[in-house]
Amino acid sequence: MNSSFKTVITYGTFDLFHYGHLEILRRAKELGDYLIVGLSTDAFNRIKNKKCIFAYEKREEILKSIKYVDKIIPENSWSQKPFDIKKFDVDIFVMGDDWRGKFDELTDSCDVQYLPRTKGVSTSELKQIIDK
Repeated sequence: MNSSFKTVITYGTFDLFHYGHLEILRRAKELGDYLIVGLSTDAFNRIKNKKCIFAYEKREEILKSIKYVDKIIPENSWSQKPFDIKKFDVDIFVMGDDWRGKFDELTDSCDVQYLPRTKGVSTSELKQIIDK
């Protein structure tokens, strides 16, 4: 690959896939040529005390259908990000700006960018509506 080729990585659970998810994936892909998505496994979500509506395999199928996503890897722990960045020769790490500052230690390995969240939609809000 030539030096202008940029690999981007982001992570998430992507449960109840919605427009906000699509937007962060689109904007992440616009930053480079190849987008890797670290998809939180069911076991990791339990560690995070996060209850998913859809199992990992279903969330992975949804992500596979998104044209911006080039590769999906399982996210099994908080600590794997630096290893993934090195393994996949990542140039840009992307997260929503609700995580601002949480991954700044990765700036030694790659460019870290926090993108603004899409206003008016979130999985937490959708779950609250469903629970009513």
